[in-house]
Amino acid sequence: MSNEEASPKKDFIREIVAADLSAGKHERIVTRFPPEPSGYLHIGHAKAFCLDFGIAFEFGGHCNLRFDDTNPMKEETEFVDSIMEDIRWLGFDWGEKALYASDYFEELHDWAVKLIRDGNAYVDDLSADEIREMRGTLTEPGTPSPHRDRSVEENLDLFARMRAGEFENGTHVLRAKIDMASPNFALRDPVMYRIQHAEHHRTGDAWCIYPMYDWAHGQSDAIEGVTHSLCSLEFENNRPLYDWFLDRLDLPERPRQYEFARLNMTHTVMSKRKLRRLVEEGHVDGWDDPRMPTLAALRRRGYTPEAIREFVSRVGVTKSDNVIDIALLEHCLREDLNRRAPRFMAVTKPLKVVILNYPEGETEEFDFVNNPEDESAGTRKVPFGREVWIERDDFMEEPVRKFFRLAPGREVRLRYAYLITCEHVVKDPATGEITELHCTYDPESRGGNAPDGRKVKATLHWVSAAHARDATVRLYDALFTREDPEAGGEDFVGFVNPDSLTVLPGAKVEPALAGLEAGVPCQFERQGYFCRDTRDGTPEAPVFNRAVSLRDTWAKLQKQQNRQ
Repeated sequence: MSNEEASPKKDFIREIVAADLSAGKHERIVTRFPPEPSGYLHIGHAKAFCLDFGIAFEFGGHCNLRFDDTNPMKEETEFVDSIMEDIRWLGFDWGEKALYASDYFEELHDWAVKLIRDGNAYVDDLSADEIREMRGTLTEPGTPSPHRDRSVEENLDLFARMRAGEFENGTHVLRAKIDMASPNFALRDPVMYRIQHAEHHRTGDAWCIYPMYDWAHGQSDAIEGVTHSLCSLEFENNRPLYDWFLDRLDLPERPRQYEFARLNMTHTVMSKRKLRRLVEEGHVDGWDDPRMPTLAALRRRGYTPEAIREFVSRVGVTKSDNVIDIALLEHCLREDLNRRAPRFMAVTKPLKVVILNYPEGETEEFDFVNNPEDESAGTRKVPFGREVWIERDDFMEEPVRKFFRLAPGREVRLRYAYLITCEHVVKDPATGEITELHCTYDPESRGGNAPDGRKVKATLHWVSAAHARDATVRLYDALFTREDPEAGGEDFVGFVNPDSLTVLPGAKVEPALAGLEAGVPCQFERQGYFCRDTRDGTPEAPVFNRAVSLRDTWAKLQKQQNRQ
């Protein structure tokens, strides 16, 4: 990260941390990022771990990466590896090694036994549905389980038999014994352990009982000496439970939980469970499908770490839930790529132009500026010949009002090359489709400038037909048609945008693009910012994903607001 990116920012959590250090409450700040390895990280997680790692860095502390690997039914090593890759890609480091909740399974078990001995936990035989039904409502207290008053000895025996694998899944759970009449549902005897006979990605079959997140979370924080445990607002009601467990155990440290608003974004779902459903039901092509909000997908699409960190910084840290327009994320990417991305020419819907008075077999080269925003990027040579490809949308046989591009009898500029005039349109006799344009050029206009100073209203990008490379171009739009696809609950898949992906297999690109490294973003002039795909395509037939178009909706909205 740059010094500017790493400079201290102001928000209520940073003010708390600064005050705690000033008051001498802590010698060193320790935070943690605790992802569950049951899927890929998404843009919402980026806000969380940019805060976790950012605060630790800014205040000279440390941030642990601790995997919440307490559910072997959903967790895979693939997700562990992807999470590590994403965090490193965004520029953060967790030190010598990653930590895991499974590192503490033995301690968590022993502390659970202590709670049983102290009369603060009991084994329940009720099913998950029965526990849910007896939990009560917002206006009615819960009903105590008939097993709530088992003796300490019976509970210890049953819990030991649970661990020994004597019982089937779902037959017994360990619950904290708190208050079934509490107005806070989190305190109505929450489940601490459930039975799951499943292979764990790290501990194998050593365990068949696994702790719930609410039980593992605070105790893991205490083991690691976490000072500030940062969570999203949905865990605010769980903070009294977090403290209740800590109050009843003799732990080396006493962490404190703080909550902030999670990231919500238009045309996007942020639920890992719903993203998994999109993958498993085939609505997208995997977790890294460039339409997904996962960091792997954004990286594959052409987003940069700098753009995402800037987006997270602009969103800020608050206590109030809000929804961020996806246009702000796109705006941050445009700002970043405008400064750094090299420019190339690519024609996505090619239409051939034959320049009749240009010598056959002749080739010349023009100097193209690689990035007008960065003089140090230099120039490159681009070949030109008698036949070139232009965009089909840049020609209209019967031009409408305010269409200034190529038309019969009209002159336009080929960028950096020559002025050309359309003389004749060639059509397929069977279909009537335009297949070719016959044009003439002004030999005195080399470089695209008219020698007599005449005005030319349009400048077109082009690719030399003799030197063009074939490519496939993918254009992406929002994955959902509705701004708030989750408003429909489980029916959110009904709002998947059928036009979220457009594939253009017959694109023509300049030769330099064939050598562009996969994953490196660039600009197709007049088209948008693109990235050569890291998974599909070959050097002979590359695939390019559009990261974002050139039109900046967010900047336009900001200008309108400023005028108002």
